[in-house]
Amino acid sequence: MSRAVVVTGASSGIGRAAALHLDARGFHVFASVRREPDATSLRGEASPRLRTLILDVTDAASLAAAAKEVGAAVGDAGLAGVVANAGIGVGGPIEFVPLDELRSVLEVNAVGVVATLQAFAPLVRRARGRMVVVSSSSGRLSAPFAGPYAASKFAVEALCDALRIELRPFGIHVALIEPGDVESLIWDKTQRYADELEARMPEDGKRYYGDLIPRVRERLEKSSRSASSPEGCARAIEHALAARRPKTRYLVGVDARIQAALARWLPDRWRDALLDRLLRSGKGPL
Repeated sequence: MSRAVVVTGASSGIGRAAALHLDARGFHVFASVRREPDATSLRGEASPRLRTLILDVTDAASLAAAAKEVGAAVGDAGLAGVVANAGIGVGGPIEFVPLDELRSVLEVNAVGVVATLQAFAPLVRRARGRMVVVSSSSGRLSAPFAGPYAASKFAVEALCDALRIELRPFGIHVALIEPGDVESLIWDKTQRYADELEARMPEDGKRYYGDLIPRVRERLEKSSRSASSPEGCARAIEHALAARRPKTRYLVGVDARIQAALARWLPDRWRDALLDRLLRSGKGPL
């Protein structure tokens, strides 16, 4: 089986777009989802080549079973690539974010990435394939009320920087995809999470941050309306997998480039003042 790739988190958004895009370009795609209805929906839009996996990246047994299934299918040819995309969004003021929620976003978005890459690494080595990790522009710039999510993406950036150098002698390339706001069901999930977090927030939290909560909700709503198509990320993922000279990082979207520029060029205090001002106006990045 030639040009076989695994794509995690393919139920919606970037993962789904990437799975369908790669399938349309002749890749043999193994697309992971959490629920069977999502698998059925995905197969309904793809060619007969695409195969779905029911996979939880935080469950070691689930990952082992998926790797065994893929290994049996690809045999000695191995994997041309693995795309670690599965992720969740968690936010809120650091002072009051529930620690279990912080652990959850780190477990899925950072530990889950490592677990995925470890599970499929032997198959990638067989083909001297590539590893592509979907990070975020938030992995370069942390914004108020988005600290837990940004922390998980900063961790991903650090892990992949190390991994890229570690795998370099073996001819295995590691690339990061760093999108800004992208159309996905994650926006609806994030809004629901914000509702739950606000309901559970102690009185001190409501007193200190209550006036900013409507601003954050307004920003989330604007972001969901102005988010770019996940197709841009899908094309970047294809390039990272197939190009003769792939990049190490792919910034996708104007907002991602702006955030990267702010992180790189503005002194901390200037950047802090700007983000604070934008947050209070309801226009700032989250």
